[in-house]
Amino acid sequence: MSTPHISAEMGDFAKTVLMPGDPLRAKFIADTFLQDVRQVTGVRGMLGFTGTYEGRPISVMGSGMGMPSIGIYSYELFNFYGVENIRPHRFCWQLYREGQAVRHRAGHRRREREQLRPGAERLYWKHHPAQRSPERKLRASAAKQGIPLIEGNIHSSDVFYRQPSDAKPTYWEKLRDEDGCLCVEMESFALFANAQVLGKNAACLLTISDSFVAPGITTAEERQKSFTDMMKVALGAEY
Repeated sequence: MSTPHISAEMGDFAKTVLMPGDPLRAKFIADTFLQDVRQVTGVRGMLGFTGTYEGRPISVMGSGMGMPSIGIYSYELFNFYGVENIRPHRFCWQLYREGQAVRHRAGHRRREREQLRPGAERLYWKHHPAQRSPERKLRASAAKQGIPLIEGNIHSSDVFYRQPSDAKPTYWEKLRDEDGCLCVEMESFALFANAQVLGKNAACLLTISDSFVAPGITTAEERQKSFTDMMKVALGAEY
């Protein structure tokens, strides 16, 4: 049984799917971390693989960029392939300068002065507020591996090239100062909407790749083959 965008058969996907945006990063994750890997889909070059991690079946598939793309793929995985959990790995743009005080809630605690910069693997995550299971399991996975996990508000926008404005405060400053957002990404809102409608689980892990407030940018190869901490946290969360 294939769908318009996925060529796999029922049973080809595990219950849990990791979804980076780049299909080549999906291949890197599969080749680096999974055993007994097989490719299960490749329509439009959007590669998907299934294998095992520490004896547990797990799949990894690219989602493309933006909400329409991840919306299509996540809906088809949830609705037609029996997938229960999707954990995307995304890159995001920072809204705070390195060393600037960041105040956000982590459960009932507050953390301050996290050091943020492009290329530094500082993990952010969020989940649908009605879903508590992904929260506990991601926290447990990060703690077990000694990987820092920062929790806070993240803004989802489907606009990459936003035109500059003379308005003060700027759009990004309002997100940061008024809404308490730590960074910006482009996909998770659509994923969470699908998870809510279909009664599934979703959580999003993020790493800073670019910045609105500081110099520095990561290369395409760095985004494809580095930032492995968020891969390890997602893989280590047992479902």
